[in-house]
Amino acid sequence: MGQVASMIARRANRFNAENRAHRIIEREKPTPAPKFDSNLRDMERTLELDPKFVDKLNLKDSTLDTRLKDVYVTSQDRFIARVQERQAAESAADTAEQRPLPLERQTPDDYEYGYKEPNRVLTGHCSLRQALKFINDHQIEPELWPAKKIADEYKLKETNVENILHYFKTFNVYIPDQKYKDTLLTQAKQKINLLKEKTSVPDSSS
Repeated sequence: MGQVASMIARRANRFNAENRAHRIIEREKPTPAPKFDSNLRDMERTLELDPKFVDKLNLKDSTLDTRLKDVYVTSQDRFIARVQERQAAESAADTAEQRPLPLERQTPDDYEYGYKEPNRVLTGHCSLRQALKFINDHQIEPELWPAKKIADEYKLKETNVENILHYFKTFNVYIPDQKYKDTLLTQAKQKINLLKEKTSVPDSSS
Protein backbone atom coordinates (compact mmCIF):
# COMPACT_ATOMS: atom_id res chain seq x y z
CA MET A 1 0.00 0.00 0.00
CA GLY A 2 2.87 2.35 0.82
CA GLN A 3 4.49 1.81 -2.57
CA VAL A 4 1.25 2.61 -4.37
CA ALA A 5 0.80 5.83 -2.37
CA SER A 6 4.38 6.96 -3.04
CA MET A 7 3.98 6.22 -6.76
CA ILE A 8 0.78 8.29 -6.91
CA ALA A 9 2.46 11.17 -5.04
CA ARG A 10 5.39 11.16 -7.46
CA ARG A 11 3.09 11.25 -10.50
CA ALA A 12 1.06 14.08 -8.96
CA ASN A 13 4.22 16.12 -8.35
CA ARG A 14 5.42 15.53 -11.91
CA PHE A 15 2.06 16.36 -13.52
CA ASN A 16 2.33 19.41 -15.77
CA ALA A 17 5.73 20.18 -14.25
CA GLU A 18 7.09 21.87 -17.37
CA ASN A 19 4.23 24.37 -17.66
CA ARG A 20 4.43 25.18 -13.98
CA ALA A 21 8.18 25.79 -14.27
CA HIS A 22 7.66 28.17 -17.22
CA ARG A 23 5.05 30.14 -15.29
CA ILE A 24 7.45 30.59 -12.39
CA ILE A 25 10.29 31.63 -14.71
CA GLU A 26 8.11 34.17 -16.54
CA ARG A 27 7.26 36.03 -13.35
CA GLU A 28 8.84 39.47 -13.18
CA LYS A 29 10.01 39.23 -9.58
CA PRO A 30 9.79 36.50 -6.97
CA THR A 31 7.43 37.05 -4.11
CA PRO A 32 9.43 38.84 -1.36
CA ALA A 33 9.52 37.41 2.11
CA PRO A 34 7.24 39.12 4.64
CA LYS A 35 8.95 41.83 6.66
CA PHE A 36 8.83 42.26 10.38
CA ASP A 37 6.92 45.16 11.88
CA SER A 38 10.14 46.71 13.16
CA ASN A 39 11.59 46.70 9.61
CA LEU A 40 8.48 48.34 8.23
CA ARG A 41 8.64 51.07 10.88
CA ASP A 42 12.31 51.69 10.08
CA MET A 43 11.48 51.95 6.39
CA GLU A 44 8.68 54.43 7.08
CA ARG A 45 10.96 56.63 9.18
CA THR A 46 13.64 56.55 6.46
CA LEU A 47 11.14 57.56 3.74
CA GLU A 48 9.89 60.41 5.94
CA LEU A 49 13.42 61.77 6.26
CA ASP A 50 14.34 61.19 2.62
CA PRO A 51 11.47 60.41 0.21
CA LYS A 52 13.95 59.68 -2.61
CA PHE A 53 15.86 57.06 -0.62
CA VAL A 54 14.59 54.10 -2.71
CA ASP A 55 15.48 55.89 -5.97
CA LYS A 56 19.00 56.54 -4.67
CA LEU A 57 19.45 52.86 -3.93
CA ASN A 58 18.53 51.91 -7.49
CA LEU A 59 20.84 54.52 -9.05
CA LYS A 60 24.58 54.03 -9.52
CA ASP A 61 26.67 56.43 -7.44
CA SER A 62 29.53 57.60 -9.64
CA THR A 63 31.48 58.95 -6.63
CA LEU A 64 31.46 55.62 -4.84
CA ASP A 65 32.29 53.82 -8.07
CA THR A 66 35.35 56.07 -8.59
CA ARG A 67 36.51 55.47 -5.03
CA LEU A 68 36.12 51.74 -5.49
CA LYS A 69 38.35 51.85 -8.58
CA ASP A 70 41.07 53.61 -6.58
CA VAL A 71 41.19 50.84 -3.97
CA TYR A 72 44.00 48.34 -4.36
CA VAL A 73 44.67 45.33 -2.16
CA THR A 74 48.20 44.04 -1.79
CA SER A 75 49.11 40.92 0.19
CA GLN A 76 52.37 40.40 2.04
CA ASP A 77 51.64 36.76 2.87
CA ARG A 78 54.46 34.42 1.92
CA PHE A 79 52.37 31.27 2.21
CA ILE A 80 51.84 30.78 -1.53
CA ALA A 81 55.51 31.44 -2.25
CA ARG A 82 56.56 28.95 0.43
CA VAL A 83 54.22 26.31 -1.00
CA GLN A 84 55.61 26.85 -4.47
CA GLU A 85 59.19 26.65 -3.20
CA ARG A 86 58.43 23.40 -1.33
CA GLN A 87 56.78 21.87 -4.38
CA ALA A 88 59.75 22.85 -6.54
CA ALA A 89 62.18 21.34 -4.02
CA GLU A 90 60.18 18.10 -3.88
CA SER A 91 60.05 17.80 -7.64
CA ALA A 92 63.80 18.49 -7.85
CA ALA A 93 64.47 15.82 -5.22
CA ASP A 94 62.38 13.32 -7.17
CA THR A 95 64.25 13.97 -10.39
CA ALA A 96 67.67 13.91 -8.68
CA GLU A 97 69.74 10.79 -8.51
CA GLN A 98 68.91 8.23 -5.88
CA ARG A 99 71.12 8.35 -2.82
CA PRO A 100 73.37 5.30 -2.34
CA LEU A 101 72.40 2.75 0.26
CA PRO A 102 74.27 2.86 3.58
CA LEU A 103 77.41 0.77 3.68
CA GLU A 104 77.08 -0.10 7.37
CA ARG A 105 74.30 -2.61 7.87
CA GLN A 106 74.64 -3.21 11.60
CA THR A 107 71.68 -2.58 13.84
CA PRO A 108 72.27 0.52 15.95
CA ASP A 109 72.51 0.05 19.69
CA ASP A 110 69.40 0.71 21.74
CA TYR A 111 69.36 3.58 24.17
CA GLU A 112 69.69 2.79 27.85
CA TYR A 113 66.21 3.99 28.74
CA GLY A 114 64.58 3.24 25.39
CA TYR A 115 64.81 6.78 24.00
CA LYS A 116 67.44 9.42 23.28
CA GLU A 117 68.01 11.53 26.35
CA PRO A 118 67.92 15.31 25.88
CA ASN A 119 71.20 17.19 25.84
CA ARG A 120 69.73 20.03 27.91
CA VAL A 121 67.02 19.81 30.57
CA LEU A 122 64.85 22.88 31.04
CA THR A 123 64.37 24.48 34.43
CA GLY A 124 61.47 22.91 36.28
CA HIS A 125 61.88 19.61 34.45
CA CYS A 126 63.98 16.52 35.00
CA SER A 127 65.07 13.63 32.82
CA LEU A 128 64.28 10.00 33.52
CA ARG A 129 67.86 9.38 34.61
CA GLN A 130 67.71 12.24 37.12
CA ALA A 131 64.33 11.11 38.45
CA LEU A 132 65.58 7.56 39.03
CA LYS A 133 68.68 8.88 40.75
CA PHE A 134 66.96 11.11 43.31
CA ILE A 135 64.20 8.54 43.92
CA ASN A 136 66.87 5.94 44.69
CA ASP A 137 68.84 8.37 46.85
CA HIS A 138 65.72 9.19 48.84
CA GLN A 139 64.88 5.51 49.36
CA ILE A 140 68.38 4.71 50.59
CA GLU A 141 68.96 7.82 52.72
CA PRO A 142 65.68 9.72 53.23
CA GLU A 143 67.15 11.94 55.95
CA LEU A 144 70.08 12.98 53.78
CA TRP A 145 67.93 13.50 50.65
CA PRO A 146 64.60 15.08 51.69
CA ALA A 147 62.20 16.57 49.17
CA LYS A 148 63.37 20.14 49.79
CA LYS A 149 67.02 19.32 49.11
CA ILE A 150 66.12 17.42 45.93
CA ALA A 151 63.99 20.35 44.74
CA ASP A 152 66.89 22.76 45.31
CA GLU A 153 69.38 20.41 43.69
CA TYR A 154 67.37 19.80 40.48
CA LYS A 155 65.51 23.15 40.40
CA LEU A 156 62.07 21.59 40.76
CA LYS A 157 58.95 22.52 42.69
CA GLU A 158 58.90 20.97 46.12
CA THR A 159 55.29 19.83 45.77
CA ASN A 160 56.12 18.01 42.53
CA VAL A 161 59.09 16.30 44.16
CA GLU A 162 56.93 15.21 47.09
CA ASN A 163 54.37 13.69 44.72
CA ILE A 164 57.10 11.88 42.76
CA LEU A 165 58.62 10.44 45.94
CA HIS A 166 55.19 9.40 47.18
CA TYR A 167 53.88 7.68 44.04
CA PHE A 168 57.08 6.30 42.46
CA LYS A 169 59.57 3.80 43.86
CA THR A 170 62.53 1.92 42.42
CA PHE A 171 62.78 -1.86 42.53
CA ASN A 172 65.12 -3.46 45.05
CA VAL A 173 67.11 -6.44 43.76
CA TYR A 174 67.44 -9.15 46.40
CA ILE A 175 70.19 -11.75 45.86
CA PRO A 176 69.98 -14.60 48.41
CA ASP A 177 73.06 -16.05 50.04
CA GLN A 178 74.37 -19.05 48.14
CA LYS A 179 75.25 -20.92 51.35
CA TYR A 180 71.72 -20.50 52.65
CA LYS A 181 70.36 -21.66 49.29
CA ASP A 182 72.57 -24.79 49.37
CA THR A 183 71.39 -25.55 52.91
CA LEU A 184 67.75 -25.38 51.84
CA LEU A 185 68.42 -27.66 48.89
CA THR A 186 70.25 -30.18 51.11
CA GLN A 187 67.39 -30.27 53.61
CA ALA A 188 64.87 -30.77 50.80
CA LYS A 189 66.92 -33.66 49.39
CA GLN A 190 67.14 -35.31 52.82
CA LYS A 191 63.35 -35.16 53.24
CA ILE A 192 62.85 -36.69 49.80
CA ASN A 193 65.28 -39.51 50.61
CA LEU A 194 63.48 -40.26 53.89
CA LEU A 195 60.15 -40.47 52.09
CA LYS A 196 61.67 -42.85 49.52
CA GLU A 197 63.08 -45.07 52.28
CA LYS A 198 59.72 -45.25 54.05
CA THR A 199 57.92 -46.22 50.89
CA SER A 200 60.54 -48.86 49.99
CA VAL A 201 60.41 -50.68 53.38
CA PRO A 202 57.83 -53.58 53.19
CA ASP A 203 55.04 -53.86 55.73
CA SER A 204 56.07 -56.30 58.61
CA SER A 205 52.47 -57.44 59.21
CA SER A 206 52.24 -58.85 55.75
